[in-house]
Amino acid sequence: MALFLALLVAGIALVAIGAGVDGMLYLSSAGVLLLIADLLYLAARSVWRSPRRPAR
Repeated sequence: MALFLALLVAGIALVAIGAGVDGMLYLSSAGVLLLIADLLYLAARSVWRSPRRPAR
């Protein structure tokens, strides 16, 4: 969970810096890609941890 939070904070910081500084659009796009990767990581982690119990 610490990796998820670190990636989330880094992505938000990159988007904020990229939006605030003129000519730093690549930082903003890198931040958005990092946020998407973070959400995919969270989804994959939740799928891996789902209990596989047989239906009754």
